[in-house]
Amino acid sequence: MRNQLKSSRWLTWVLFLTLAGNVLNAQLENDQNISKRGTTAAQFLKISTGGRGTAMGSANVAICSDLTSSYWNPAGLARMKGIQVYFENNDWLAGTDHHFGAVGFSWPSVGVFSLSLNMLSTPDDLVRTVENPKGTGEKFNAQDLSIGLTVARKLTDRLSLGATIKNIRQRIWHSSGQTMATDIGVQYKTPIRDLMLGASISNFGNDLSLSGRDMNISVDPDPGNQGNVEFVNAEYQTDAFPLPLFFRVGIGGYLINTPLLQAVFAIDAIHPNDNYEYLNLGLEAAYNELVFIRAGYPSFGKDDSIEGPTFGTGLHYRIPRTSTILKLEYSIADFGPLGMIQRLSIGYHF
Repeated sequence: MRNQLKSSRWLTWVLFLTLAGNVLNAQLENDQNISKRGTTAAQFLKISTGGRGTAMGSANVAICSDLTSSYWNPAGLARMKGIQVYFENNDWLAGTDHHFGAVGFSWPSVGVFSLSLNMLSTPDDLVRTVENPKGTGEKFNAQDLSIGLTVARKLTDRLSLGATIKNIRQRIWHSSGQTMATDIGVQYKTPIRDLMLGASISNFGNDLSLSGRDMNISVDPDPGNQGNVEFVNAEYQTDAFPLPLFFRVGIGGYLINTPLLQAVFAIDAIHPNDNYEYLNLGLEAAYNELVFIRAGYPSFGKDDSIEGPTFGTGLHYRIPRTSTILKLEYSIADFGPLGMIQRLSIGYHF
């Protein structure tokens, strides 16, 4: 038994060091300084969700266990119990609005299921042309939307798997495009002080391009000659761009674990397909599983990053004479010259 435990510990560390090493080694070998920034569509899929994860510097792939797991790591949903509902509605950068909502339930001996919605929208703005720089009287807006169905299951008391399939749609005025994508994740509770390992691949899917009536134009195929067809209906064709693909691997666990006081750390290594590799670092302290204080640092080691420290608090209040838990989460993140982003979310655990 002792030899089996020792072998399991070695296997755990080898697995984590191999995955993390691949991410960090890719950064060290990037001598050409190529980040591939601006080469992917649906950038709203990068916006972190959840008061806990965003307050802990977006280090959440190994320790997530609620409805926001559909964003971080679908496998974390397998640790959810009962029925949960979660809502988040926040102001985002440049006057845009970000919304996230999810509902999920556990099905004993089958698994956990959830339905989530992730949306970024812009306010109405004037349609301007060269002839009418002050506006034509029309208004336009833009909206990005992702609807996902997540299924997660515990294979053993230590190993969990999960997957999300989602429909992604982008629209600006009368032009739109959509595609499908999949997220896959795994979580493993190690025998070493119950440390958690997690890994996930997000937004694996087809390329996305736009089409619609805004792409329709009328052109003269031969403006140098008279008497030919003066105007021909035509259509602009936009290039198709890949989705922002993420590979995350992380570790997390308890620094202190007593009935009254708990302290948790988390470290994530991120490998995106359109930027440099980086680390996310996070800490959480909890008193009696009622009041939570969190801090973190995202994008550590990422070239040209404008993100700074993150902080947040949480309150998990059990409503008297019921089994319902009300979860209030708050986080604040520093985006340098773009200002501070505050998030407030509410959740119910029935």
